[in-house]
Amino acid sequence: MSATPVSLPDREATKGVAFGLGAYIAWGCFPLFFALFDGVPAFEILIHRVLWSCLFLVGLVTLLGRWGPIRDALGEPRRLGRVLGCAVLIAINWGLYIYAVETRHVLQASLGYFMTPLVNVALGMLVLRESMHRLQAVAVALAALAILIQLVLLGELPWISLGLAFSFGTYGLLRKQVPLDGLSGLFVETLLLLPLALLTLAWLSQAGLSHFLGGAEVTLLLVASGVITALPLLAFAGAARRLRLATLGFLMYINPSIQFLIALMVFREPLSMVQLATFLLIWAGLALYSWSAWRSRPRRASVAATD
Repeated sequence: MSATPVSLPDREATKGVAFGLGAYIAWGCFPLFFALFDGVPAFEILIHRVLWSCLFLVGLVTLLGRWGPIRDALGEPRRLGRVLGCAVLIAINWGLYIYAVETRHVLQASLGYFMTPLVNVALGMLVLRESMHRLQAVAVALAALAILIQLVLLGELPWISLGLAFSFGTYGLLRKQVPLDGLSGLFVETLLLLPLALLTLAWLSQAGLSHFLGGAEVTLLLVASGVITALPLLAFAGAARRLRLATLGFLMYINPSIQFLIALMVFREPLSMVQLATFLLIWAGLALYSWSAWRSRPRRASVAATD
């Protein structure tokens, strides 16, 4: 009995899952990388992440022959407003994340990325006037309750979590309105941030505060920060081309889950009962959100089939 050949769509889907797993596992392990920058301020790591990402992407875009959409985007300065907004938001997100790792608030970072899908739903309703299903509304309410519990019982607002969730959620909102693929978009964003990064680097060097070239290990890590920024994005782009959005949505939870485990098992961050209750509420909200998305998927497919 001969083996049934694997169809091309199945092979592509398998590749897509592999790319998606690679991207989300890499992003989940980012705390281990940024924890290596002992004594280097978060803002200095950020400017090198922008600088070396941009230079690495120049070579990558040239190698892949993808200058066309980038030239089109740069040739219409009036359309760069949203791209500049994306650049500012992603810089805030990167800088805040690095700060969270340096100050050992990886649990807060994990919570922020768990909250991001729920923030996306809320922003879609508030900004784009999208309708919100009942289960999605309950999910967002659970997330709001989790934040309220931390505020009342711990007396502090989880500002790192909120900053990461809203910066990345708003970035996604703007990014949908920019007609650029992931690689081209990231390059234009880092290109717009490059002048500020170079000016800051020049100021640090002039003031004798720069860690670049101060030691081989730190210098290599700073250069590598650009490469590890671009590679998972390329893997994600490969996954996005081959997988349904629902599948990508489920894979997305791998990233904050790994961060959560790293925070507890590697960095030994304390997890109070209040914080655990917060995570449980967010996880319950995500379960409802995922169930709502999964349940509505067949209805969309059947409607499309009748068009």
